Amino acid sequence: MASNGDDSYNRNLWRFKGNGATSDAAAVTLRKLAFGMFKNCSLNSGKTVLCPTPGDPNASPSFRTCPEAEEAVAAAARSRMANSYAPSPGIFKARRAVADYLNRELPAKLKAEDVYVTGGCNQAIEIVIDSLSGNPAANILLPRPGYPHYDARAVFSGLEIRKYDLLPTRNWEIDLDGLEAAADENTVAMVLINPNNPCGNVYSYDHLTKVAELARKLGIMVISDEVYDRVVYGDKPFIPMGTFASIAPVITLGSISKGWVVPGWRIGWIAMNDPNGIFRYTGVVQAIEDCLDLTPQPSLILQEALPDILEKTPKEFFAKKLKAMRRNVELSCERLMDIPCLFCPKKPESCSYLWVMLDTSMLNNIKNDFDFCSKLVTEESLVLIPGVALGAKNWVRISIGAEESVLDEIFDRLKSFYIRHAISKEAIKFDGDTINLMVVSVI
Repeated sequence: MASNGDDSYNRNLWRFKGNGATSDAAAVTLRKLAFGMFKNCSLNSGKTVLCPTPGDPNASPSFRTCPEAEEAVAAAARSRMANSYAPSPGIFKARRAVADYLNRELPAKLKAEDVYVTGGCNQAIEIVIDSLSGNPAANILLPRPGYPHYDARAVFSGLEIRKYDLLPTRNWEIDLDGLEAAADENTVAMVLINPNNPCGNVYSYDHLTKVAELARKLGIMVISDEVYDRVVYGDKPFIPMGTFASIAPVITLGSISKGWVVPGWRIGWIAMNDPNGIFRYTGVVQAIEDCLDLTPQPSLILQEALPDILEKTPKEFFAKKLKAMRRNVELSCERLMDIPCLFCPKKPESCSYLWVMLDTSMLNNIKNDFDFCSKLVTEESLVLIPGVALGAKNWVRISIGAEESVLDEIFDRLKSFYIRHAISKEAIKFDGDTINLMVVSVI
């Protein structure tokens, strides 16, 4: 018999409640922050909302995926071979294709059985972090700045987070002394992001050797996030961390999302670089395989298509994209010169971002990077990522993987915002002419 409606307001009646851990974890994700900023956009401003992201369907031809990748997916769908469930580790042909793709640059070759297919790199992160979180005292070393999905998943899984710094004065190399000081007997792993998001640097062979040697000294694994391996346009070559797996075991995470500009396709991998068999006898392989049994399998259509995507994409596709990125870096750094409150200490060599320092002392009524980005959304309908979301206060990440007209609009809006908030008299170049602007402080 239904009880009276007043019972629904009696909090003592109901025994269930939501899991607060989800809220704590989601609070540090980029997705929550970026989409939350849309709420501050003025839809009546007459300006389109600019939230430049890789894979935007409106991007220029230089930042669209190649016809070969599209045809591979279409052919897989037409084949009728991809309408069933897939095995938890992924289908063999996809695992073998990833192993072959990674083996091009690895001294200790991977077998298909060393690879697990995942729903993008984010799911790979979740599976690896979950597989390491059985010890309630365990901790993991994460880079600062870094990609916040590692923080979010560690929070959700109850894994203690300890930070190590990347050094802007040393081309964003890892502070190895600081990393060693942060570790203790409960440290299980360190995360390396190479090529680096958000800094845009590529680590040298010598530096990665030192990282591997330190990991061996500490008795920890290296989790190497290499999702940007096909977006390297500087002079420094990309060296996979698996090269050093004979020194310390390496779990490589990757996907096609950035290299092929298809983040929405959600197909990635975990590769176990471990010629000495350490992951197997410590139970890590079993833990990862068990985690895969607990999670949904990635799309079988994408798994069927993956071998053709990896093997048949022409080199010209990547060359065209990297040429466009080099052009965009030069254009963006040139436009930054008209916005004195933002400074890029090092031109990126990889990825699709500018990582810039924010000088709030030059701006009126702007407290920090989060305040800067929030007001920028409100006034200019431009969504950028505040550095605090990536672990660094008073930095800003600007996405530059877009056509020139979009880049110009981004920097026009940034310049307009700067002029409006400049705290003192500045000589500002505008359309080729120099004008003096006095902005009076507002109390």
